[in-house]
Amino acid sequence: MKIIEITNVDFSLRHFLLPLMRAMRARGHEVVGACAEGPLLDDVRAEGFRVIAIPFVRRLSPLAHIRAFQSLVEILRAEKPDIVHAHMPISGFLARLAARVAGVPKVAYTCHGFLFNHASSSWPRRGLSFVMEWSAAQVTDVFLTVSEAEARDARRLHIAANAEPVRNGRDPAIFHPDPGARERIRTELGVPMDRVVIIAVSRLVWHKGYPELAAAMRAVPEAELWVVGERLETDRGPDMAALLRAAGLGYRLRLLGYRSDIPALLAAADIFTLPSRFEGLPMSVIEAMLTGLPVVATNVRGPAEQVVDGETGLSVPAGDSKALGAALGRLVRGADLRVRMGQAGRLRALERYDEAKVLSHTLDLLGL
Repeated sequence: MKIIEITNVDFSLRHFLLPLMRAMRARGHEVVGACAEGPLLDDVRAEGFRVIAIPFVRRLSPLAHIRAFQSLVEILRAEKPDIVHAHMPISGFLARLAARVAGVPKVAYTCHGFLFNHASSSWPRRGLSFVMEWSAAQVTDVFLTVSEAEARDARRLHIAANAEPVRNGRDPAIFHPDPGARERIRTELGVPMDRVVIIAVSRLVWHKGYPELAAAMRAVPEAELWVVGERLETDRGPDMAALLRAAGLGYRLRLLGYRSDIPALLAAADIFTLPSRFEGLPMSVIEAMLTGLPVVATNVRGPAEQVVDGETGLSVPAGDSKALGAALGRLVRGADLRVRMGQAGRLRALERYDEAKVLSHTLDLLGL
């Protein structure tokens, strides 16, 4: 079969969809990617995948969305795929409608988080998001979600009665405890082996909880914070890097930017945190759990089903810097607790988030 995987930007294709594309190709299918052009597509193309540039934009721009829709219809009519598998809210909406117009035999969608669940969005935006999700679901043959909560929402709100959760996954052979990497990274960065390191890996955007994290770090003066990631060109809102620099953390803050050695950086850290206000089912939490790190995350959809509070990490309310600081402090000052929770988290991740298992289940549901 010929499958076209469609998402919004190069970051999503490279970091979320590439393992799925590899698995599809391993089963003998022709796989084509499609998203907005970007530098991270070089890695995908280097593996022999063809990637089609789509003029997607990540903002409410009717004219831009119409142009992207027209481009999709033309491309899908020319490519004649057997399956279109769409991802992300706006690109997923446009791709599914375009696939139906173009006569694609099977239309699939994976929800990575409903925007109408985003508490910081205005009610008109949340209402529009719901209408978009419901409308596109009517032309969707296979409706998947990365989290169990989103699948329940899809069924409860009559968006998709057949919604199935598939979770996310990462490769345990890549993400695992690694004493050698720990020593190497800490030596490179000049960090003593006995210093407690808290690590956050995400895009530098407001809804990832960086204002709360900056405030929470005042409660753990004996630990330092590594922030791995950067803003995408299409991200909007205040500059989180500037906010973190202004937090007065001094040498205790390391802004490491975009890195390709995430497994080694996680292995060199002691605690992972993701104080987001909105998530689907974050890959970063899975990576940290597989690496054996205890996780401090907010109890929003996604992380709430990944982190077992008090067993594999600690859950805190979104937007609560005091609770976040207290949770981080408990782990910073409890070495034995860190080890116990990290080991429990790794076992849970191996059971639920092993990439091979997740991909196999996803391909089966797609009929591949």
